Amino acid sequence: MLEAFVIATILCGFFGIVFKKNLVMKIISMDVMSTGVIAYYVLIASREGLKTPILTEALDNAAGIAYADPVPQAVILTAIVIGFSIQALMLVGIMKLARDNPILEANEIERENTP
Repeated sequence: MLEAFVIATILCGFFGIVFKKNLVMKIISMDVMSTGVIAYYVLIASREGLKTPILTEALDNAAGIAYADPVPQAVILTAIVIGFSIQALMLVGIMKLARDNPILEANEIERENTP
């Protein structure tokens, strides 16, 4: 069931990128899609019965405890930070573009800048 919601989120973002004409809406759609991809990655990586990889004295003495792999968590955190920085960069570009074209419609901008 969760997979269906995650796939629906990814598809909503994808169709928003394809069909929305406003550039701000395209950026929001891209954020929705990246959130869906990250949620899908977390959904695949999560498993029951694994412990958090934080060592304590009680866990140091216990043998046979399975720990979750911390690498996917690090990859997801990196993806979130990179996604946020790309969004910020695109929003700055749109702010500069909005000075000349306040409508921010992709078709209008292409029509005005085509020789």
